[in-house]
Amino acid sequence: MNRRDVLALTAGGAAALALGGRGFAQGTKIKVAGLHSSPVENAWNSRLHEAMLEAAKDGVIEYVFSEGVAGTDYPRAMREYAEQGHQLIVGESYAAETEARQVAADYPKVSFLMGSSAGPAGPNFGVFGTWNHEAAYLTGMLAGKTSKSGKFGSVGAIPIPEINNTINAFRAGVKETRPDAVFLNGFIGTFFDPPKAKEAGLAQIDAGADILFGERIGTADAAKDKNVLSIGSLRDYSPRYPKTVFANAMWYFRPILDGALADIRAGKPTGQDYSPFSFMAKGGNDVLFDKELVPAEAVALMEAKRKAIKEGSFTVPVDNSEPS
Repeated sequence: MNRRDVLALTAGGAAALALGGRGFAQGTKIKVAGLHSSPVENAWNSRLHEAMLEAAKDGVIEYVFSEGVAGTDYPRAMREYAEQGHQLIVGESYAAETEARQVAADYPKVSFLMGSSAGPAGPNFGVFGTWNHEAAYLTGMLAGKTSKSGKFGSVGAIPIPEINNTINAFRAGVKETRPDAVFLNGFIGTFFDPPKAKEAGLAQIDAGADILFGERIGTADAAKDKNVLSIGSLRDYSPRYPKTVFANAMWYFRPILDGALADIRAGKPTGQDYSPFSFMAKGGNDVLFDKELVPAEAVALMEAKRKAIKEGSFTVPVDNSEPS
């Protein structure tokens, strides 16, 4: 396990949370540990990591983290952080659901906030889903009007609900502006393997796709090599792939983190589902795009739908089934 400690920066920056809460004097920093199964540069982990770094800079938390933690080591790492006095442990329990929940039951005074496909447990095991499906839908609308071939590829990690519904939402958005669209999809079987994602993307381009939805890092490398367009997921890939990545389905973890921190400070149970903080109306996801790379007509249609999503007059369907 590769452990690096990040000390919280001074509280003189942006404002700390002002909730007094039982057991927490106003301005007291909450001790938070991040547990990452992949390197923190991986798209999903980077969103958690950057949000917690930001909260540390804001003087809200003290933050330490571990990265590259294998699933078999995850429960042990959770226990170590709990024993060290961390009040909130943030991570993912996809590879160790049963074990992670047992750890939480053994440490009822510690809050756990885990990416999970299952529900919360007890008073202290909170969960969240990576809900950027609304932004993915909007990128699909842009893609439908931008593609020349009408074939669209996507590269995902493994077919868990959060990944499935993101890819399916992208497809639904494409269908709104390109009803005759044809879709290709590939799963690489792991959360972090850029060369494998690139290989899957190249195969889809060879099969006729001229736009790739890159749920995994490495997909845009294939698009760049073959001079086609790509869409990023979770983070902004445009600076790294200018003129290749034309849109990004962004996801922001800070609203989820802030929701859990507020409950901890207020002395409320944290064994709840914090996924709603991922919704666009809460600031949890949104779309970024390059106007120079998409038709003006596509932008107008997308912006109208974006407004409807934020106002609540349109709901992006959630389809957790495995994309064919």
